[in-house]
Amino acid sequence: MHIGTPRNGTMDGEGSGTLFDIKRFALHDGPGIRTTAFLKGCPLSCLWCHNPESQDGAPELMFWEERCVGCGACVSACRVGAIVVHDGLAQTDRTICTACGECVAACARNAREIVGELWSANRLLEEVEKDLLFYDQSGGGITLSGGEPLTQAHFVLSVLTLCKAHRIHTAVDTCGQAKWEDLKRVARLTDLFLYDVKHMDNARHREFTGVSNERILENLRRLDNEGRAIWIRYPLIPYFNDADEDVIALGEFVSHLKAVEAIHLLPYHRGGKRKLERLGRPCLPLPTEKDSGSAADAAAQILRRIVGVPVYVGG
Repeated sequence: MHIGTPRNGTMDGEGSGTLFDIKRFALHDGPGIRTTAFLKGCPLSCLWCHNPESQDGAPELMFWEERCVGCGACVSACRVGAIVVHDGLAQTDRTICTACGECVAACARNAREIVGELWSANRLLEEVEKDLLFYDQSGGGITLSGGEPLTQAHFVLSVLTLCKAHRIHTAVDTCGQAKWEDLKRVARLTDLFLYDVKHMDNARHREFTGVSNERILENLRRLDNEGRAIWIRYPLIPYFNDADEDVIALGEFVSHLKAVEAIHLLPYHRGGKRKLERLGRPCLPLPTEKDSGSAADAAAQILRRIVGVPVYVGG
């Protein structure tokens, strides 16, 4: 279920959060059949991000240029005068757009969508409970993903508290760039962490994600001591972190952790490129001549010689 135009009304601050998508019957975000809730906001700005609509914590406009016929209905609907039709195409000044959603309702061609909606923890629980039977049969549950869920730590805690009270298996997909105090509180209510590691070299990590990896790796060490199950997720990006020495460094680090149950290698794909265009953001191309599938298989073989846990290609 894609999250579109926000509903009217307000919600309690600690019990509400901004989501941009909910995926039911997810099979690659933890064990069993799961409901994955994608939260907006992320402290990283990875050049390869598959979900760039997750980076900004606020609702924002996505525009499908190929659907627009320049009818001007959105111009009349916009309260702040952010839209004009030029050369037969509606163009939006995103510096003054408030993402109110009025233009979305006016567009008969579905060329506009507001990504991001405020949800209460109770409303999300109701959505999750629709598939309790599938969780029970498959060992599934809820996964909180993003973006970075811990940018909305109070909401995450509210959701996890409700789910644990209803005996629903909980997983959190995190990049680890968060306050340790928040991560520790979340850990008490989380059965499984999907922990994203981008690169073991700090300089390269900063260059391609915009932040240092020092807090990320330190939080991973500390989380390991909490005894919660961890699956490492490693996006394999051509010419960034797919060299043998990069993979070996990851394996050597993970080999000293006690709570890691598996490593999942995630081959690169171009899914984020069109999304960046629809968000009106520049797209910085990455070299992708390599066969990502072959690179992932080679990396998996290296890791299997180093670590004592299963290594998978894919989520």
